Amino acid sequence: MKNRSGHPVDVQHSTATQQSTNAQSQSDEALRRVTAQQIGPRQPGVVYYDGDRIVQVQSVITDLTEARRVLRRNAARFAILIRDLHAGTDRYTGAVWTGSDRVLKAVA
Repeated sequence: MKNRSGHPVDVQHSTATQQSTNAQSQSDEALRRVTAQQIGPRQPGVVYYDGDRIVQVQSVITDLTEARRVLRRNAARFAILIRDLHAGTDRYTGAVWTGSDRVLKAVA
């Protein structure tokens, strides 16, 4: 195949590049969905029971670099700053939302 100026165009290379870009964007979207499922309904202001304690979400960090820094884990995809309402202490967690976690107070 030739372009407008008559020079040959490598169609296979263009197609391979597009396929690679599409596959990468699909995997990025899949990771985003998995991360959202792992965070669950936790957003700032939500109060929930996690099986051991009642906590309030202070902030949710989805920036990979910041999440990995605050949790000190290279594989972290998110971090959640929570306040233990009984003890009054703040800490970061990377725990996923599970079936035993219960929202006690939701925010709009």
